Amino acid sequence: MQDIQKKRRNKDTLELQCLIGTHFEQRKKEEEELIALKERIEKRRTERAEQQRIRAEKDKERKARREEERRRKEEEDTKKKAEEDAKKKSALGSNFSSHLQKKGGKKQTEREKKKKILADRRKPLNIDHLKEDKLRDKAQELSEWIKTLEAEKFEHMERLKRQKYEVRERIWRSSANCKLQVL
Repeated sequence: MQDIQKKRRNKDTLELQCLIGTHFEQRKKEEEELIALKERIEKRRTERAEQQRIRAEKDKERKARREEERRRKEEEDTKKKAEEDAKKKSALGSNFSSHLQKKGGKKQTEREKKKKILADRRKPLNIDHLKEDKLRDKAQELSEWIKTLEAEKFEHMERLKRQKYEVRERIWRSSANCKLQVL
């Protein structure tokens, strides 16, 4: 009986050693696969980073080319305009070009006047440092300012309507007088 138990123990031990061996081999294979997988992941990550870097460089180059193309076109347009202006000035002659310069200067002064008037009307707010009660006062002041501007606008519109009516009335009267004189 001891002999049977001994054989059984030896058999169990052999089976256990076999199982342990296969287990360790399996584990070793899995670790190798895991290491290979990690290497593939890392390789893919570096490839992806490289692709993104290359794509970013290409985008940067493309933007630079577009910007350079846009700048070149603008320069060409300004050159063409300058050449056309020079041709027009030489074709029109010195008398008419001086007339155009005077006229252009007049327009510029009108624009400057308009800008000055608008700048005088436009007031900077400077409300960053104000407290709540001062902000209310400022809001009230701005409200009053808007009301006066709206009133001025309304008065100007009414004056314009009256003037248009008067012009139409005078045209009608003059045409009626002409008809009477013809008869």
